[in-house]
Amino acid sequence: MSTSVIFDVNIDNVRELLTASQQQPVVFLFWSAQSQESLQLDQQLSQRIGKANGQLLLARVNCDEQQQMAMQFGIQALPTTLIIKDGQPVDGFAGPLNDAELDDKLAAYLPKPEDELVQQALALLSEAKQQDAFPLLSEALQLAPERPDIKLLLADCAVELGQLEQAEALLATVLLQDQNADFKAVQSKLTLTKEAADTPEIQALESALAKAPDDMQLKEQLAVQYQQVKRSAEALELLYGILQQDLNFSESKKLYLDILAALPKGDAIASQYRRKLYSLLY
Repeated sequence: MSTSVIFDVNIDNVRELLTASQQQPVVFLFWSAQSQESLQLDQQLSQRIGKANGQLLLARVNCDEQQQMAMQFGIQALPTTLIIKDGQPVDGFAGPLNDAELDDKLAAYLPKPEDELVQQALALLSEAKQQDAFPLLSEALQLAPERPDIKLLLADCAVELGQLEQAEALLATVLLQDQNADFKAVQSKLTLTKEAADTPEIQALESALAKAPDDMQLKEQLAVQYQQVKRSAEALELLYGILQQDLNFSESKKLYLDILAALPKGDAIASQYRRKLYSLLY
């Protein structure tokens, strides 16, 4: 296919355009130069599809010249528009539409903003760039908060980044009918990661801290261990408790800032503990 998105249809390229509809929807416009409504609709469609970044193709059938083709498609009035996907008509309308109606009609066949974000995130995830994919998936979920596929992608990404509480919270919002094989895979990964994150060193420090809950040195040591297994929220909570008592204790402020810097852009935990630190400093 040409790199163009607007085609004048003839017997030589109609099959190619129908094949192209397996990759993206093709809008077939059956029109006549003798019809003012045809010319207006042609202009409307050309403008919109020209700006659709190749997500739609426009196939213009001049019925003054291609009467046999119009008959094969069953066209009875001009202008008529058919939307073809996978080689078959899936939608259409006869006559003109106003701008708002046409925008609504085409919008159903254009990728939604959240879909574009998901595609960008998937490309990053394929390169193991979870840190960069995380904010894109977070933004996508804000745009479409009920979509289980985005929730699962974000939860999986959160597990990889050690944001286990966030992953657990996301999985808890997935409805029973959406708990498919992908859901179970992320849930299993979360369980295994949580088990691996409870090391003997952490257990020993937790036990020691339970006996000496005011020991800031123990808190700092435990925070370091938490962060090594990406239990960032728990590490930050311990360090925040230290800084509330002594802003200059040992390496606590540096550790706190290092953890914040390591968290992905847009992370809710990072935002929460950044605000907490500012409240202490200012």
